[in-house]
Amino acid sequence: MTIRLESVSLEDAQRVIAAAQAKAEEIGSPSNIAVVDAGANLVSNIRMDNAWVGSVDISINKAFTARAFDIATKDLAENAQPGEQFYGIQHSNHGRVMVFAGGIPLRRDGLVVGAVGVSGGSGEQDQTVAEAAVAAF
Repeated sequence: MTIRLESVSLEDAQRVIAAAQAKAEEIGSPSNIAVVDAGANLVSNIRMDNAWVGSVDISINKAFTARAFDIATKDLAENAQPGEQFYGIQHSNHGRVMVFAGGIPLRRDGLVVGAVGVSGGSGEQDQTVAEAAVAAF
């Protein structure tokens, strides 16, 4: 059996990043924005002027997490609290799993084909920027 896999193209990633960057500028939150493909491989990322250097890896890992588990990192975070079903998940995958808001899967025709990750502001700001990115997809 052959499985056909759709994924995010560079053109898709650039459009998503442009929308995220515009929203980040609008809300005054310099951000790192990353897009991964269906295999959770990095397609593109940017670090806006004055965005935290330490958040580069976090944005990439938020995108990885959203694709690896096909769930928004905000939702995963709720299930990763003490006593919840995924408590400790952030220690899996060599520490790449992020349980902060700002990572969201990208879907096409109901299938996850990639993800976006945003880091640089508060959780609420990162989520807002990521939602703008998804809307442009």
